[in-house]
Amino acid sequence: MALPLEVLHDEQLGQRSLRSLRAFAAGEVLTPFRALATYDRPAQLTLQVSEDEHITLLPSVLTFTNHSCHPNAFFDVEQWQVVALKPIAAGEPITFFYPSTEWTMAEPFDCACGSPHCLRRIAGASQLPEHSLQGQRLNPHITRLLQRASRQR
Repeated sequence: MALPLEVLHDEQLGQRSLRSLRAFAAGEVLTPFRALATYDRPAQLTLQVSEDEHITLLPSVLTFTNHSCHPNAFFDVEQWQVVALKPIAAGEPITFFYPSTEWTMAEPFDCACGSPHCLRRIAGASQLPEHSLQGQRLNPHITRLLQRASRQR
């Protein structure tokens, strides 16, 4: 079965992105994923799947899923699948909220997602005030780490 996603290369911006080849309903699974390799610390192209485990992704095209502060997809690390958070049209870029999986990022960056609620600087959930995470779907390991950090304050 062919993956309903494709990688686009923006020559002007010099970056790649992932887009949908078909429409998805909210809650629909875009694709399952699995680990190509596992690491004990974050790297630019890893996804954090537990408090101390980071993976490189298969299918590898998922590596090109860009961040948005108002995402349309979620990497569910318990079910090992990418899920649509809202309806996604064919041709639409696939985005997810990086702090939903990442506690601390290897390479923080300035966000240019254009959302009215843009957080501006993305460095992982550990670097954000808790109120800025409200309304975002977070993975359980991020919720646990936030609770632990809150108790230590």
